[in-house]
Amino acid sequence: MEKKRIGIIFGGRSGEHDVSLLSAASVIRAIDKEKFDLFYIGITRQGKWLAVPQVFGRDVDGDHDITADIIENGSWEKAGEDFNPGDLKKYVDFALPVMHGPYCEDGRIQGLFEMLDIPYGGCGVLASAVAMDKAVSKELFESAGLPICAYELITADEAKHDNDKAVERVEENIGYPCFVKPANMGSSVGISKASDREQLKAAIELALKYDKRIVVEEFIDCRELETAVLGNESPEAAAVGEILPSAEFYDYNAKYCDGGASKLCIPADISEEMTAQIRRMAVKAYTAIDGAGFARVDFFIDRRTGKLYINEINTIPGFTKYSMFPLLWDAAGVKYGETIERIIELGYERYYAENSR
Repeated sequence: MEKKRIGIIFGGRSGEHDVSLLSAASVIRAIDKEKFDLFYIGITRQGKWLAVPQVFGRDVDGDHDITADIIENGSWEKAGEDFNPGDLKKYVDFALPVMHGPYCEDGRIQGLFEMLDIPYGGCGVLASAVAMDKAVSKELFESAGLPICAYELITADEAKHDNDKAVERVEENIGYPCFVKPANMGSSVGISKASDREQLKAAIELALKYDKRIVVEEFIDCRELETAVLGNESPEAAAVGEILPSAEFYDYNAKYCDGGASKLCIPADISEEMTAQIRRMAVKAYTAIDGAGFARVDFFIDRRTGKLYINEINTIPGFTKYSMFPLLWDAAGVKYGETIERIIELGYERYYAENSR
């Protein structure tokens, strides 16, 4: 049987470019190269597409594919050759985007795959776009009857022309402390905690560097729990894990730069009833956005009241060795490499279903 040609697409123009390199390197190391031929495509921070050659070196066991190493350390740009994305179908049978944030996880690159008629891994255009926007996804969750924490949306135009009014609205409806987030960003990039008006204004200014829409959420003294979902028409949730951040909250440094000081508790120390509730809510949220392929769904549990809130869905969650998504499925009995193969299978399944109607 002829091996499928899988295009591993990484990098991108978003603020999560470096995280993508780590995720892609992990995927490349784990994927079964006896089953798949890999084609590596990197996108620079400036949006330039590069075909990255497979690079071999020598180790104690002989030849060693070190492409993952050069992607992880960032030297792939020097090795890459100009690539026209319109030619993608000439080189790959299937696209596996391992990118996070705007221009990658928000439906744009998925739209390109659709236009080129290439099956791909993960959610489609609609689910990717709405899950990426924290304000839009909250509206969908609320419409589906899922509990969300209180929030206010601030636009760049409002912040520029009537910032004091926006701040007063937050103070009246949300209060302090609160969290300020770019509406369209992941990996906790651009997120700040504000405890007074001065900090709130600074947090809004920071978040506006990443997006023109800002979400300000109420502070909840909470535990942070996550589960992973796989599937198309009949999605399933994996184990539930808890994040024990090394910082006050699980920011970018705590996720990727603390050398493992942040802890992941898998399975989470919660009741069977709470575990079942989280898994049910995750599937319901996934269905509400028209999810397909895979995603990670994040929750808060209020330490004081025990109330459960859905936080967000990540349609291309991190795939690094510290990342929750592969670890949660590993705890459910599905190994890393098997999870990647399942994502590829689901991408083909959705492609054939959509093209046989």
